[in-house]
Amino acid sequence: MFLIFYWTILFKTFIIHHLLEPTINAPALVADSELFCAIIFLLNAIIAFYGFSLYRIYRNIQKWRPIMKVNFNNILCATDLSDLSAIAISSGVALAKEFNARLFVCHIVDLSTTAAYGDIIFAPLELQNKTIGYTHEQLKRMMQNQTIDWEPLVTAGHPPDEISKFVAMHQIDLVVSATHGRSGLKRVFLGSVTERLMRTLPCPLLIVRSLEGVDTSTGESLLGFKKILVGCDFSTFSELAFQYGLSLAQDFESELHLVHVIETPSYKDILKSGASPGVSPEKTLYDQLNEKLSKMIPEESAVWCRPKAILLTGRPYEEIIKYSLLNSIDLIILGIRGRNLIEVLMTGSTTDRVSRKGPCPVLSVCPIAV
Repeated sequence: MFLIFYWTILFKTFIIHHLLEPTINAPALVADSELFCAIIFLLNAIIAFYGFSLYRIYRNIQKWRPIMKVNFNNILCATDLSDLSAIAISSGVALAKEFNARLFVCHIVDLSTTAAYGDIIFAPLELQNKTIGYTHEQLKRMMQNQTIDWEPLVTAGHPPDEISKFVAMHQIDLVVSATHGRSGLKRVFLGSVTERLMRTLPCPLLIVRSLEGVDTSTGESLLGFKKILVGCDFSTFSELAFQYGLSLAQDFESELHLVHVIETPSYKDILKSGASPGVSPEKTLYDQLNEKLSKMIPEESAVWCRPKAILLTGRPYEEIIKYSLLNSIDLIILGIRGRNLIEVLMTGSTTDRVSRKGPCPVLSVCPIAV
């Protein structure tokens, strides 16, 4: 502003002393020059003001941009035509509207069933074709009131394998599936399509398991991820999950809860290493982890979401579920370590347990997702 004023005065002085002195009607010209200079000054001020404003907007846009922007352009909903899987379609419809994405509604006709004594009974080809035709009609009926861009995908085969093929074929960015929440021996023997997809898909998997948050009159999901929790164990898997959390928090203008659970047996070596005189090892550990967790949150993220660093103590899956219930979390995002499926079925994993018992949808992110 000072420079504008300075150059305006110089311009006025130049006009008066070099152009107006020889003239007869100098007073009138001086008045005209003053008006002209005032106009020039005003125009310069306006240009400077809007130029600076545009520069600030540009800088803010640069700051708001997350490290990795998530784009769900193609979404696939896996359904077995049950009432539970209807929630997956409803959630997929809501997300397709939010991201202006194309929705693929997928059903796989299982080629075989297992008899009580372990024999495999293959369905006749004619029955398979009839079932595929019936499924197409069912999907059309389920989607008849939807205005989004969608396409049915129906085939026969082993569900996890066929879904993975569709994901690659149609460049799917997100798969939505429902889980029945099985546990115990039933889960060990039967497994779960969702659990297998969790570790084999090249894209994130959104797992839903209840009809809460669904408008029963229309069947449309009321997804609104206003509170997002990201589980963090400081591994590369959880870092990837956090990038998804940052991006989705920006899209939905959400609270973002970055949560680490201190599982005491896992930190025995740190606790034994000792602490400063007069300070308990637990206090030192808590401070170190809290600082490490807080440093993961970019300062600029406070512009477009409300980030929080949270430390809990206990079993990870139990504490995440408990915290989600107490804080009305709408979405939990967890990384996948890619453990052996047999090991997972026998012992479970944090992501698996949270997806089966948690109070809200769970987004599982595998390293091969990027």
